[in-house]
Amino acid sequence: MFLPVTTLAAMVKGGEVRARELVQASLDRIAALDPELNAFVDVFAEDALAEADGIGRDDPRPFAGVPIAIKNNRAIAGRRLTFAAAFFGDFVAPMDDHVVTRFKRAGFIIVGTTTLPEYGILPSTETARFGATRNPWDTTRTPGGSSGGSAVAVASGMVPIAHANDGGGSTRIPAACCGLVGLKPQRGRISVGPAQGESFLVQDGVLTRSVAETALVLDLLHGYEVGDASWATPPPAPFAELAARRPKALRVALSTVPPLVDSPVDPVCAQAAHDTGKLLESLGHEVVEVTDAPWTVPGMLERFTASFGPAVSTSIAFGALLAGREPGEEDMEALSWAIWTTCQGISSVQAAMAAAQLQGFARQLVTWTAGYDVVLTPALAEAPVPIGVLDPTAPDPMATFARSGQFTPYTAISNLTGSPAISLPLHVRPDGDPDAGLPLGSQLIGQPGGEGALLALSAQLEEAAPWAARRAPVS
Repeated sequence: MFLPVTTLAAMVKGGEVRARELVQASLDRIAALDPELNAFVDVFAEDALAEADGIGRDDPRPFAGVPIAIKNNRAIAGRRLTFAAAFFGDFVAPMDDHVVTRFKRAGFIIVGTTTLPEYGILPSTETARFGATRNPWDTTRTPGGSSGGSAVAVASGMVPIAHANDGGGSTRIPAACCGLVGLKPQRGRISVGPAQGESFLVQDGVLTRSVAETALVLDLLHGYEVGDASWATPPPAPFAELAARRPKALRVALSTVPPLVDSPVDPVCAQAAHDTGKLLESLGHEVVEVTDAPWTVPGMLERFTASFGPAVSTSIAFGALLAGREPGEEDMEALSWAIWTTCQGISSVQAAMAAAQLQGFARQLVTWTAGYDVVLTPALAEAPVPIGVLDPTAPDPMATFARSGQFTPYTAISNLTGSPAISLPLHVRPDGDPDAGLPLGSQLIGQPGGEGALLALSAQLEEAAPWAARRAPVS
């Protein structure tokens, strides 16, 4: 399960291993590790093995027989869709979301669904319904969120790859916490249908151990689906091909100043970004440190919440539709209830004005980043926090939400602009640090529609400072 998905697929096609053996290996790892780590909502053992039995060496699909896990906020026909929320009960999805259809079309075998915070709100995966998901690098700490279960499943070797999505950093944050590659593609790159026509904040993707795998799977997932309200411009060549190209000399802006004013930044996280900058310079790129990025403005958290809150409330409203009644405080965690009740007090005119202000702010940011090829920041502002620090049931839930922003101040700006961004596990916290040995990520933000160039630069960094051989202690 630590081998690249391309290697596993080739083993099946070459007859070196049967698809059933791959799936069984994944299920064995889940059985051994998940009682401690709690990464899975549901495991589909019998059905996954039966599906694997139907895959032979002549299967034309590129990843036939390779196990994958799906975050439990995307619909899989005939499976529970919970959003980790009690209000959803045991609702069974009647259809596949398009991203799931594309995974199946490529031959991946879904072995189960993974945990997330309730409605995907927090960057820590601990819920009243399913309990806490634990980081395999240190089981007292969060694996991040909201794609925390998927990150744990990959980092611990329960599956070689897992689905994730990102509405404020929810792919990049767990990638940084668990030592993985996490790409948020360009807005509109991957269809969010059939339930939605578009999403301002959220993009689907995967958590992997290598840039090459991320690029290959992006080639499978991206592209227009009938009924999409908007979509990203197609790339000039396959992403896998673009990622394999040697990048030209680039101009990189380095900023460790957090977008949340006065938010503290761990010097170790800042130093990791500077070390990444030095590595980029050694590879021939120009790195310019910037201290006046336009994201450092008062009210950044409020601006993000003005879009994120209604998005969360839409999921809650869907649950209300299923339940046939309005939700009550007893139906959800304190933070979910606080966001829901806050959004009930926003008029349609206020919501439209907030959206216009966000778009103007995003345009200002993209205009600034146009002066550089790439922006480099820390992935996180501190080490993965202990479980319980971001408690969604705490008496002052919005204080928890504000504290979560201090943990992850750098990621949400790319959801506002829509630009692609990636977290790379380039470093490990050094000996002598209280958190020594934990993964330490750097974030790269690309130009709009520029996943190809971003992936090429990431691949160059990976070649210069490889990370794939690192293993979490639990593994």
